[in-house]
Amino acid sequence: MAPPLEGEENLIAAAEHIVKALGSNKNFTKDVKKILADLGSQLSSMATIEDNVVEVKKSGIEEQLSAVEEKILSLESDDSMIWDSGPDEVVEYVAAVDEALKLTQRLESQCLSSQEEKDWLRRAHDVLQMAMQRLEDEFKHMLVQHRQPFEPELVSFRSCEDDALEDGSIVSFGDESVEESTLRDSISRNSEEFIIDLVHPDVISDLKCIANLMFRSNYNHECCQAYVLVRKDALDECLLNLEIDKLSIEDVLKMEWNTLNSKIKRWVRALKVFIRPYLASEKWLCDQTFAEHGSVNSVCFVETAKTPMLQLLNFAEAISIGPHQPERLVRILDMYEVLADHLQDINALFPDEIGYSIRIEYHEVLKRLADTVRATFLEFENAIATNTSTSPFAGGGIHHLTRYVMNYIRLLADYNETLNLLIKNQDGAAANPLFPDTSPATEEESITKDFSGSRSQTAVHLQSLTSVLEANLDEKSKLYRDASLQHLFLMNNIHYMAQKVKNSDLRLIFGDKWIRKHNWKFQQHAMNCERATWSSILSLLKDESNSSTGSISRTLLRERLRSFYAAFDEVYKTQTAWLIPDSQLREDLRISTSLKVVQAYRTFVGRQMHHIGDESTITKVGKYHCVGRFQLDHLGVQTPSLFSRCNLGSNSAQLAMGSLICQDIHGIR
Repeated sequence: MAPPLEGEENLIAAAEHIVKALGSNKNFTKDVKKILADLGSQLSSMATIEDNVVEVKKSGIEEQLSAVEEKILSLESDDSMIWDSGPDEVVEYVAAVDEALKLTQRLESQCLSSQEEKDWLRRAHDVLQMAMQRLEDEFKHMLVQHRQPFEPELVSFRSCEDDALEDGSIVSFGDESVEESTLRDSISRNSEEFIIDLVHPDVISDLKCIANLMFRSNYNHECCQAYVLVRKDALDECLLNLEIDKLSIEDVLKMEWNTLNSKIKRWVRALKVFIRPYLASEKWLCDQTFAEHGSVNSVCFVETAKTPMLQLLNFAEAISIGPHQPERLVRILDMYEVLADHLQDINALFPDEIGYSIRIEYHEVLKRLADTVRATFLEFENAIATNTSTSPFAGGGIHHLTRYVMNYIRLLADYNETLNLLIKNQDGAAANPLFPDTSPATEEESITKDFSGSRSQTAVHLQSLTSVLEANLDEKSKLYRDASLQHLFLMNNIHYMAQKVKNSDLRLIFGDKWIRKHNWKFQQHAMNCERATWSSILSLLKDESNSSTGSISRTLLRERLRSFYAAFDEVYKTQTAWLIPDSQLREDLRISTSLKVVQAYRTFVGRQMHHIGDESTITKVGKYHCVGRFQLDHLGVQTPSLFSRCNLGSNSAQLAMGSLICQDIHGIR
């Protein structure tokens, strides 16, 4: 048996031969005529059978179309969701839609000539469109109805709302007070990435089923549009729950610092939660729904995430172009760190050309924040240098500028690694400190090095800040007329700086040598303060007796004692208003002064006791203490009262000699 193709060729060749023979010969025998008549009958019969088949096929298409149309229309009249009705209804409806799709594709593949056939195709399209609209509604309903609640408070992050630096700018600080306890928001780096169910996992397969049907029917645009619309609303709701407002750049720039400070804290916490885990989970949901359709999942995810991501990045951009006020530095560092921490997440979420716009905007905002950190740090350094006072700080205590700067530096120590990367020139070289430490070192230079042996950029610049502060304090000390008070002021402030470094993480950055150097500095100021206060007074107690006779006149003795007590009384009255806030420093200075003043006084009285013991002298100057022996005992009792008074109202201890010998002063008067 010849193959069908070969048989058809033979048949065509035979027919052509017959036609040719008929054309060349009109006289046929009776047998030939009979054969040709039989052939004509067979051909006529075959044509009739073909017409009958076509009619049967047409009748089948119409019946099939009517059945599918009836089924889909019957379900359209029911307001309930098909996927909520039960599995049987779902299977039946999916089968009807699949049949409508196949019937439409079949009609589209044929060459339709009659109007009736064209009407069938139109009806098939209408039925399919009706089914697609219903599937779109079911798709959106499923995404909304089965959305899982997202609770940001259950995501691991910690915060602290208390921050003393948010109350004002150092530039306008003046002599106002500042809180010492400052804490930064705790930013959890290396938090474990995990996926949460944004939609109930039981409906993922149903979402995929609907998406597949719509994509097969060339309704992929409508399917994606429905998905993006619903999920964008979900992302907007997430930001709302994270207390992120829709703000323009102009709104941010006009905002008061206290309000803006709170919003930055919320932004930092929100970004951590929004990118990881929320966006990561959103990407997973999109991948699961459109896994079988190439890059559609990436397109839908980018369209869904684009608006909320730009909303977050626009806020950061507004901060980067705002004023470089020093009080903003810590908050800007928080923003930079949280963006840097999630940089790899963003690269993974938006890896290809489709997500390029979001990825590049993220990188640009991160770069602008880095520039802002550098500019703000320099502004902070300038603000310290240019902070001036027109009057001396009362009592010689710890200046508010010192407290503010050291607390700020202590905060900056928490950003050590970040600052090491950022405090550089644009060419990558380390930026020179504005005011390098030029004070003479008494020991080896204090240098903090990293593991590579090079100086830490954070250490260089933070030490530069303390050098700027010391230079400023030195200028402020010159406002005091009393040399003793100048040294007392510098002693208090440098001691405060040294203690702040010693008792915090700054010690790891500044190093022990820096601490020893500044301990030496404040001790030198303490010695100079004592020397300026007591040198002239103690000179009255020197032994200046006649070298030939070894004696001193009673008149001269009495005058020197009067002068000593008068000078002592003046020191007491003056230094009652002086401050030594640190109790240990106050006690050390009290002991040091006691050793010098009381011992000198005792030595002098003991040496001149035979003059003081004279009856007439006792009558005139003995009102101090009955006799010299009693005087010595009395000094011993009163010694612990040195530097012991406190002014509780100002929460600072006051420097005073107390009532050491005050009772004796009234006796000589």
